[in-house]
Amino acid sequence: MNLKKIVGYQAAALVKDGNVVGLGTGSTTHHFIKKLGERMEKEEIEVMGIPTSYQSFFLARDSGIPITTLDEHDVDIAVDGADEVDNQLNLIKGGGGAHTLEKIVDQSAERFVVIVDDSKLVQELGKTPVPVEVIPQAFRVVKKELKDMYGVPELRMAERKDGPVITDNGNFVVDVKFEKIPQPKDLEVELNSIPGVVENGIFSGIVDEVLVGTARGVNTLKRI
Repeated sequence: MNLKKIVGYQAAALVKDGNVVGLGTGSTTHHFIKKLGERMEKEEIEVMGIPTSYQSFFLARDSGIPITTLDEHDVDIAVDGADEVDNQLNLIKGGGGAHTLEKIVDQSAERFVVIVDDSKLVQELGKTPVPVEVIPQAFRVVKKELKDMYGVPELRMAERKDGPVITDNGNFVVDVKFEKIPQPKDLEVELNSIPGVVENGIFSGIVDEVLVGTARGVNTLKRI
């Protein structure tokens, strides 16, 4: 059973004719984007997409979804995946290095829906490192600040390419492991206050609902 495909397809069913849709990045949203393209063709609905990465841009184009931008349109619904979801619907995102534009698009959406399988649910964030996008010239000083915050920072290295991962914005990604994250919002603000940090992968207080794929079907979690 492909839980990612199940939640991706269910999220695609939430999109209405005429919607402007924020298109997340990652393996789960891959299924969402493809299904949305199929709906457009079969049901003759009209939507426009705002991609959060080159990955989602190319997939949307190949799926027949017209592309627009935040300069031109507001976002009716954004659908995105997550690396972790806690019981307050705070997230860690950025495994694909696209969290900066993801956060901009997701935050701006009238409705933000997260799609995950149940392996992503945690009681408290911190099981996975927090991705931090850093301007290259600031890497050394940012790394020192992160260590002073009791984080363990590691520059993300590329695969099948020598050197570090370079984001779509031309920056580095530093993955920071914290022993625990009891107050996600506070840490999100603190990380972004470091000069040289563009954005970090903690998404606190912006999720409207989470579709969780399980062996028994899809559960919906909503913000209280």
